[in-house]
Amino acid sequence: MNESPSPRVDILYEQGPCFCIAKPAGLLTQAPPHIDSLESRFKAFIRQRDLKTGKVYLGVPHRLDRPVSGVLTFARNVRAARRISQQFETRLVRKVYWAFVAGQPSEDRGVWEDPIRKIPDVAMAEIVPPSDPGARWAKLKYEVLRRTEQGAWLEIELDTGRYHQIRVQCASRGFPILGDVSYGGEIPFGPQSDDERARHIALHARYLRLKHPMVDEIVAVTAPLPETWNAIAGWHAEWEAQRVIEDVAP
Repeated sequence: MNESPSPRVDILYEQGPCFCIAKPAGLLTQAPPHIDSLESRFKAFIRQRDLKTGKVYLGVPHRLDRPVSGVLTFARNVRAARRISQQFETRLVRKVYWAFVAGQPSEDRGVWEDPIRKIPDVAMAEIVPPSDPGARWAKLKYEVLRRTEQGAWLEIELDTGRYHQIRVQCASRGFPILGDVSYGGEIPFGPQSDDERARHIALHARYLRLKHPMVDEIVAVTAPLPETWNAIAGWHAEWEAQRVIEDVAP
């Protein structure tokens, strides 16, 4: 009996139980067993590559929204997963995103701070008064990398990691991310589908920096942009290669 081919998984970093994977846009990070996800693909990949039998443990210390692409870290044992999760909880992980938004921020760089809450029973978040019982403070830094007729290319560094934080904070200021119809985006991005859940948005987890959970080593990973970004006017691969994120301590 022929074994089914191993699912494609783009591994950006591997050292012991710590992995960094490039997540495609339009794919869930985690899902029930009968639904496609990056977690299930990676487990299948490990079973075939390492000739594993039985269950494969995979810790998922953080997630990316379904329409978002970029770097994700996974752990192959419980101790490593716990240690990485603690770094996220204590804000020791450096997280840098690229976003292309409609509109033009008036300043080339700045800090956005807002109280945000997850809307109950809805897969969306919103900005609320600080007194709202569900409010959680959200903070990010941004820099405009490029301005075009379509909008602005932003580099965003998260200080917090709230639900849909970047999407909400951009949209609330009149700069929805391209393709993000949930938050008012009117400019399409990436492949179009009748199933809104399969669509992409112009948000990419570009860079992740953390401490290796088991050895004295810094893990600093940059995720290449998907080809879907080539459609944005004025983009050239050479410019991406030149834009190196400064490697500073988290």
